[in-house]
Amino acid sequence: MSTVSQLPLSSDVTKAAEYGAISKPVTRVADYLEIVKPKISMMVLLTVSCGYVLGMETSTVSITLLHACLGIAVVAVGSSAINQWIERETDGRMRRTKNRPLPSGRLAPSEVLIVGFLAAIIGCTYLTVFVNPLTALLTGMTFVLYAGVYTPLKRYTSLCTVVGAIPGALPPVLGWTAAGGRLDYGAFALFGTLFLWQFPHFFAIAWLYRDDYCQAGLRMLPAGKSLPRVTGLLAVVYALGLIPVSLLPSQFGMAGSFYSSVALGLGIAYLAASMLFAWNETRTSARRLLLTSLVYLPALLLVLVWDHQRLLDRF
Repeated sequence: MSTVSQLPLSSDVTKAAEYGAISKPVTRVADYLEIVKPKISMMVLLTVSCGYVLGMETSTVSITLLHACLGIAVVAVGSSAINQWIERETDGRMRRTKNRPLPSGRLAPSEVLIVGFLAAIIGCTYLTVFVNPLTALLTGMTFVLYAGVYTPLKRYTSLCTVVGAIPGALPPVLGWTAAGGRLDYGAFALFGTLFLWQFPHFFAIAWLYRDDYCQAGLRMLPAGKSLPRVTGLLAVVYALGLIPVSLLPSQFGMAGSFYSSVALGLGIAYLAASMLFAWNETRTSARRLLLTSLVYLPALLLVLVWDHQRLLDRF
């Protein structure tokens, strides 16, 4: 066992400091930025913003969007902090995560835990006051499902991916309700699209890091097991199901034919990347699927928002 994995996971700040958890201010800022996972947070805020614009009854964006993004961002910080606090031991066993602030001992577990819960409470309170209680409630539910259910479940079953896809699909719904939208067919279309999109994306990541996950004791499919083409075939199933669900916004009057055409083209490309991965599970095909997923989502949402605004401007 490495020296890092032998560090005591104590909540005592004083003991943590002996192992370097109390570092220089500049380093601590960098460490907390790593805890926050800014790239993921930016993707979350993009989906929130798209959901907000789609949920508006007019074409004018109000200050509520800023309040929603700020409150949700603070809760996202809390989710990430609690996630890394729970996984500090397993992170220390994986090559790609062992140098994170907690397993490396640069931050004390107790302070990250406190920051995580404070951020969640402050963010939900802010949303209740400046946005609306429904958005605050759904954001709180997202926090609980991600940090309290999905994260610990990763040690026990590969079904954690299904659970984790629920909070992962809620950000556009948060934007939708922040704009005053109800939990109706429009919210369902956004949720369903993001829910299904995540599976090929997750499967590609899990396949690429399957040995790391296995070493850490995480049950992410395929988790180092010899399951040829199973992961790829599952990616194909979800990518195939995503195509009709991604077309629902047009059926519900949220967008027009231009969006439908783009959604169909993107869906076929995503399905093709999944099929190539299923046919030949290699690092190249997995990375191609991962890259396709990262292009698919922002492209789909931006076109959906643009086409939706175009329809609003007509009336």
